[in-house]
This record gives sequence, C-alpha cells and structure tokens, in this order.
Amino acid sequence: MGAPRPAGAPSAELSRLAALHGVATSHRPSPDRTVTAPAAAVALALAALGVDAATPQAVRAALAARERELGERLLPPTVVGWGTRTPAALTALPGGTRLQVVTERGETRATAEDLPPGVHEVTATAPDGRAARAHLIVAPPGLPAPPGRSYGLLVQLYSLLSRRSWGMGDLADLGELAGWAGRALGAGFVQVNPLHAAVPGSPTDPSPYRPSSRRFPDPVHLRIEDVPEFAYVEDRDRVRALLERAARLREAVLEGDALIDRDAVWSAKREALELVHEVPLGPGRRAAYDAFRAGQGRALEDHATWCALAEVHGADWHRWPAGLRDPRSPGTARARRELADRVDFHSRLVWLTDAQLTAAQRAAREAGMPVGIVHDLAVGVHPGGADAWAQQEYFAAGMSVGAPPDAFNARGQDWGLPPWRPDRLADAGYAPFRALLRGLFRYAGALRIDHVMGLFRLWWVPEGHPPTEGTYVRYDAEAMLAVLVLEAARAGATVIGEDLGTVEPGVREALRERGVHGTSVLWFERDWDGDRRPLPPDAWRADCLATATTHDLPPTAARLGGEHVELRDGLGLLTRPLEEERAEAAADTAEWRELFVRLGLMAADASEEAEIQAVHRYLMRTPARMVGVWLPDGVGDRRPQNLPGTWDQYPNWRLPVADARGRPVTLEDLAASARLRALMDALRE
Repeated sequence: MGAPRPAGAPSAELSRLAALHGVATSHRPSPDRTVTAPAAAVALALAALGVDAATPQAVRAALAARERELGERLLPPTVVGWGTRTPAALTALPGGTRLQVVTERGETRATAEDLPPGVHEVTATAPDGRAARAHLIVAPPGLPAPPGRSYGLLVQLYSLLSRRSWGMGDLADLGELAGWAGRALGAGFVQVNPLHAAVPGSPTDPSPYRPSSRRFPDPVHLRIEDVPEFAYVEDRDRVRALLERAARLREAVLEGDALIDRDAVWSAKREALELVHEVPLGPGRRAAYDAFRAGQGRALEDHATWCALAEVHGADWHRWPAGLRDPRSPGTARARRELADRVDFHSRLVWLTDAQLTAAQRAAREAGMPVGIVHDLAVGVHPGGADAWAQQEYFAAGMSVGAPPDAFNARGQDWGLPPWRPDRLADAGYAPFRALLRGLFRYAGALRIDHVMGLFRLWWVPEGHPPTEGTYVRYDAEAMLAVLVLEAARAGATVIGEDLGTVEPGVREALRERGVHGTSVLWFERDWDGDRRPLPPDAWRADCLATATTHDLPPTAARLGGEHVELRDGLGLLTRPLEEERAEAAADTAEWRELFVRLGLMAADASEEAEIQAVHRYLMRTPARMVGVWLPDGVGDRRPQNLPGTWDQYPNWRLPVADARGRPVTLEDLAASARLRALMDALRE
C-alpha cells in the first residue's frame, strides 16, 4: 500500500480497468447530479481486489491481463439459472460445446435443462479445446408471498425484560412474547434485532449491528434456567448466589432506573455456564451435541477456536501472535488442541443457544403465527471478530463499508465493517453467503436483511480515508439474489429487505421480481415526484413490511409531539436552527394528522393514544402484506433505542421498553396493558 496512488479523477484506462472489476468511478446521488470518485479510492479498491493500479504502467498491464482473461473465458466462475430455464451464460457458449453437470446430489447429466433447485457444478468443453468449470446456482423464479396478510410486533429483544430474565430480555422472553401475541392478539410475527455473536470484552459494543460473527448466535440471550444441565449443578450455594445476582441486575433496570448492562449480564451468565459445562451430558444429549458439532463442521470449530484464543490474546485477531492470525496455520492447530476444553465450551454455548432459538420459533408457530420470528441479518461484521478471522480470504483488506454523503449526512458514513470480496464469493460459488443464510433460516420464519441494497453494491471506504473518499463496488446481484431465494425457499421463509434511504434505480424492481419484500415507514411515504404530500393508503406498495417507525427513528409518540427535535438539539445534532427544525417537523406531522382526520381514522382533537391508533389504522388500510407495530409504541414510550450520530452522548441499545413517563415496562406488564391491547384491537378493526 506504500506505492504512489493516482491523484485527481480516474484516467480513461483506470476507468476501463475499474469497470471490468465492478469498481465505480462515479455515482449519482440524484438524477441531476454525478459525483466522480477520487482516482486514489478507485486504485485502493482495486488493490483490495488483488489488482495493482498504483501507477499508469501497472494500470495498463492489469487492463491487458483482464481483457485477455475475459476474452478467453468460456464461463464466469458462477452461473445463475432461474426455474427450469437454461442459464443465458450456457446458451451463449460456442456451438458444439459439450456440457457435463454434476448436480448437488451427485447425479451426472449432459444438459443443464430442467435441473432441480440447488448449487451444481457444470463443466463446458468447447470444440477448440478450451474448457471451463463453474458453479451453477439454480433457484426458483421467486419466493411466494407471505401466508396471508398479517400484523406483528417489532422489538429489540434486549429491551424487553420479564420478571424472570437476568437484566436484559432473553430467548425465553421471546418465546413467551410470541406465544402470547399469537394467541391473545392474533399477531402473525415478532421481529427482533440481530442476535449475532458480539465481540467479547468490556465494555462490549452494545450495537447488535457490528457483531463478531453473523454465522453464530450470542449466548448472552440464553435463559440459564432453561438449560437442562443447570438443574444438576452440584454447587447449590453458587447457584443461589448467581440467581440473587441476576435478580439485582433485573431490579436495577426495572426499579432503579439503571441502563441495561450487557457486560454485567454476560458476566453472571458466563459464570453459570461454566458451572453447567462441568455437568456431564446424558447419552441422548451427548449424541445430539455431537451431531450438532458434526453438522456445523469447520465453521463452528473455527468460531469456537476464535473465542478460545480471544480469551488468551484479546478480541482483535490482528494483534495476536503472527502464527495464530491464520486459522489454517500449524500454530493455530496446536493452540486448538491445547485449548480443546475451551473450544468445547464455546461450541456447547452455540448448541444451547441454537436450541433456544429453535424453541422460540416453535412457540411462535404453535401459537398460530403464520410467519413466527423474523430475524435480522446485519450488513457486516467487526474487522477483529471471529468471522473476519475465520473467513479472511473473503473480506477486502483495508476497506470498510459505509455510505456516501447525502442530504442527511454531509460527511458520509463509515460503519467500520469489512466488505466481502465479490470476486472471491463468485469463485467459491457464494458458499459463505449460502452457509450464512442456511444457518439463520434454521430458526427464522422470515429474515430481514439490513441495507438490502448491499446485495447490489456497497460503498467501500479505504482505511485511513474519510467516507467522502470512497467509491461503490458492485456485486453480482443476480447471484446474490439467487442464493437468497434458493435458501429462503428451502426453508419456507419470507424475506424482507430494508430498502430505506438512497436506493439505486432498478433495485426495488429486481427485489420485487424475486419475491423479496421491502420496508415502508409511514413518515417517509410521500409523493416525492409530485406534490410531496403524504401518500394515500391505496398508493402504497403491497410487497412490503409497513411500519410507523424503526429502531433508528423516534417512537411515534415522540414524533407526534416533536420531542425528537428537542432531543437532537440538546445533543448538538441539528445542522439547522432549532426553530427551523421545529417548524418543519410540525408541518410534517400536521399534514399526516389532516389526512388521518379526512380518512375518518381519528377526531381532530384526538388524544395522543388515539393518534397512535390512527397511525396504525392507516397502515392497515394500505395493501401492505405485513404491518409491524413497534412494541414500545404500544405503551407510549418516547425514547428511541438508537440515535444515529451519537455514541456516549446517548444510551444507544441500552434502554428498556418504558411507558410514557419513562418507567420500565416488563413483559408481564405488557400482557396486562390495556393501552397495548387497544392499539392491537385497532389493527383488527
């Protein structure tokens, strides 16, 4: 990286080279504006893809090599087919080319017609002697619509404490919520935040969107008392002490106005799980655990090895001894043997958590929910975490995912997440993406994909550079979508894409064609190409999850009262004068109120509670197939769970669900809440 990089705008040759590798040299933040990428950003993105573009001579050599490679190539590394149609890449082969297809099940065929869904291997041999082997992904043409129309609850799981949880919401709470909401409220789903494994250490990053691993869940969500072996821990004095400690953590949040302390919760649960690990598994449980480890294979072994090594060397693998930075090195193999007991401990935690996740989905379906639990897939992983270590060949070194400057953030964004390399994914037949999805669909009735636009392109920010000096890198969206549709169809699951914000033209149409639902938030649904007024309900799209708010936005009560403006002003987040922001927010909500009154959804002098009901009656008047209720809205909570642009200034990801006066509300309180029940009754009308 020390070689000189091109300055200014990309040259014609650099632009051609970039285009051949999917690296953009410009982007259009609006139809009337084009922004040119810095040449240095383009060269650094190419370098992260293994292409030397540091000098004009290097660019010319790389361009010639790439053009020669593409000209001689019979097939790309991955070919996509939809349904029973022969993939276009195969029909374009020279006449007389012989094919051999080895299906996922090991059958050999001489044609690519009428192949079953799956990931197969195709070999093409041209008459001139050239040969190529490729992965062949065959996916159903699209996903079916969700089963019927449904409404459900959206909640950040950690924020929902019961009188039994250990200071933060857990998987037993999730199962209880789903069972109650399905039977008593007629809800069709419960959507939660990502439950991926966090990076260990204190203080832990509380954001669920920057995990250590997306492939495995976080054991902090375990209900300890539901682990069968916990009943057989011999040291009952320590068990009693742990239960008392858990009660203190719980009461501190519910009665003492404390924030959720994930680190303290994990410290107590980890101590309990260490005791559990000393209890021998019975024959049936041992067989189940062994089968789980065998089924998860090297991925689980790598994850557990990283966790064990992190206990010794810290949570950033870049700072480990050189011999341990490679998961396949002799040093790592030796350390894995030496730490076998700790590797087993962390493998066991994954197994236990997987079982409780599966139980939560089973509870939801048994309660009559047609969808059940909607899990959330974060856009990336922490650069020092388990996935980045175990799968480092698939990540672009020296790059971070972010967003270019826009109307809401003039400086752009750097999310600190290393992006996947599109070339390595294609070479592997998208195996890492397939395995990731398959793992999540084990216990998900539906999957929400954060920043679903990332299936098409991501904004890469070179390390040490501001987000303004990044550029877009394109992925093979057809292949990414084919994998997504294939795995979702196999699981019988629905997919919801978070497509809010700046969306490239054609993306929503491509997602819709394949049955991937979008996300529509009430306050953003205006006629932006016309009079910019709120959309009438019948103008909404049907293929979406419609909501009033999200974890990154103010609760509905705060937005209706304008409190979100005051909160941001108090934290110095406003970029315009306070009065100007207040006036714009008031005008925005006034237009919506006027529409609600005109539609007969509420009276002109409606109370706040009646207004929130009107918002959700409006959502039910849209054709949206799924309507989500932010659970804190049901009890009048006014505090956002996350305030973008803040870190220590605001308690992001650490607030319990609370009522209008800020008093924490337990799961038991929710089940008895007349206000929440009245809101859900409004949906049923």
